[in-house]
Amino acid sequence: MSKTPSDATPENAAPRHPPELLELVASLPALPGVYRYFDAQEQVLYVGKAINLKKRVSSYFQKDHGGTRIGHMVSKIVRMETTVVRSEAEALLLENNLIKTLKPKYNILFRDDKSYPYLKMTRGLAVKADEPPKLGANPSPQQVPRVVYYRGAVDKRHDYFGPYPSVWAVREAIQLLQKVFRLRTCEDTVFNNRTRPCLLFQIKRCSGPCVGLISVPDYQRDVDSAMRLLRGETQEVMGSIEARMMAHAERLEFEQAAELRNQMSALSKVLHQQAVDTVGDQDVDILAVKVQGGKACVNLAMVRGGRHLGDRPYFPVHVDDAEPTEVLEAFLSQHYLDVPVPPALITSHAVDKELLQALTEQTGVKITAVHNPREQRRVWLEMAQQNADIQLARLLAEEGSQQARTRALVDALDLAPEDLEQFRVECFDISHTSGESTQASCVVFHHHKMQSAEYRRYNIDGITGGDDYAAMRQVLVRRYSKLAEAVRAGEGKLPDLVLIDGGKGQVSMAREVFESLGLDLSRIVGVEKGEGRKVGLEELVFADGREKVYLGRDSAALMLVAQIRDEAHRFAITGMRAARAKVRVGGSKLEEIPGVGPKKRAKLLQRFGGARGVGDASVADLCTVEGISEELAQTIYNALR
Repeated sequence: MSKTPSDATPENAAPRHPPELLELVASLPALPGVYRYFDAQEQVLYVGKAINLKKRVSSYFQKDHGGTRIGHMVSKIVRMETTVVRSEAEALLLENNLIKTLKPKYNILFRDDKSYPYLKMTRGLAVKADEPPKLGANPSPQQVPRVVYYRGAVDKRHDYFGPYPSVWAVREAIQLLQKVFRLRTCEDTVFNNRTRPCLLFQIKRCSGPCVGLISVPDYQRDVDSAMRLLRGETQEVMGSIEARMMAHAERLEFEQAAELRNQMSALSKVLHQQAVDTVGDQDVDILAVKVQGGKACVNLAMVRGGRHLGDRPYFPVHVDDAEPTEVLEAFLSQHYLDVPVPPALITSHAVDKELLQALTEQTGVKITAVHNPREQRRVWLEMAQQNADIQLARLLAEEGSQQARTRALVDALDLAPEDLEQFRVECFDISHTSGESTQASCVVFHHHKMQSAEYRRYNIDGITGGDDYAAMRQVLVRRYSKLAEAVRAGEGKLPDLVLIDGGKGQVSMAREVFESLGLDLSRIVGVEKGEGRKVGLEELVFADGREKVYLGRDSAALMLVAQIRDEAHRFAITGMRAARAKVRVGGSKLEEIPGVGPKKRAKLLQRFGGARGVGDASVADLCTVEGISEELAQTIYNALR
């Protein structure tokens, strides 16, 4: 949810807008709905919601918002669309669906990253309460619940706890359950094939249900206690264990009583090691906002089951001069429509009660928010605020450093980009193993950072294995031939710099391609290895005839070049290895041959050292492999040729 800044004051001067737009604004109903603003190029500028469309939208056009973010946006509006809905909750849902799909320029946007980790407890088969213990009998894995880290869609057949802010928080919770209740974490296949206890049993992290060292009812009792602990019922769990311990002691079952005593001791120790004490809260989210230098950080800390699980920072875009409250409300609107929301929120700034009411209606959870907490809650908020400050300071420092590197590279190469933010670099690298599975990579850098969504891989075909020059020619032609046509038609834009991982030979090949396409040679720069191939001694080779340049080991420009070059190398190698592995495990035509299953395919690949060896083998050679008849060998021989 984004609102007009409250401190904007009316002025006589106002941006001029088309009469049709102003007539539409005047005719809007006083009903809840969603509005969308468009500029002259039909680009969506802003999406907002309102309880009263007429009142909210009119406020944009009756005031002069000056040079603020809202002011710039209003000055560009030429058209508007509105959708009337039945309630603010519906407006909230529609607004954020449109924000996610349209990504308007003036909305505060949070990255759509809702893949939180969970702790999963598999649900075992029901066991009768009066069923006698069967020590020594090995149960099936379906009878013995397993605790495991999980990320993905929730399956109602099992129990889930979370979400947790990080993988580390989930693993810490699993270790707690292993120490106190000795629950199993092994895969079902491992469980089925155990004939003696594993190492986890020896170090007292598992009770050994796989080999019948604990009965299924007793194990299930520990599972129930673990689930109660995860829900925050700490005192109840301690009381239950103590009662069982005393009952065993009264029956003179001292070994069982000692086990429960050790369990209580372990649980007590773990609880005392918690860095943050609880005050009875079960599920709480703590939200702290920091805005500075046109950037913002929302730090989300989580309390689940009465335990503080840590925090997670979020960095929105399109912040500009937005107020902290705007950022916080945008986060609440976008984040909690897809993620379970706890009933209690602790916030660094007051949030709109109407927004909380809309979230309550949408999620079905009664949500309350406190922005001026006391006692332990205040400590939590102060911790979250401090973390938000630290994370934002780190982001600003990193971006400042990266901007300095970009500027240094531009200056070192005497380039003159129209906009340093838009300065674009594309870097190419070739990777193969002895000519096998040749791939070329293209990585992209702009806005002072690597843009992984724009990376591309190219499978290189029709060349002699190991011919890097031919591979470079092919990838450059494929990348820039169509782009060159688009540029001549005024519909495309070439990168400001094309980096080639290689020396004079590779650069000469790139020069030939660019000359044939009629492109500017000054854009091509090769990164040549230095003496002894040592990092920091690289030299830059130019395609337009300039002398080689050594920038210096401590040069910020060389650091950026090396960063981009190394990323291209990493991306190429991972692609090549994946392609090579696919071939070597039978990802070739072997999979398509009738009668050649996984076992026979594995024997063939092992016998001949890979798919290429199988393809080179004669019918007689193929017949020497166990399970391959002469008829099947002939089929394989024909299929691979």
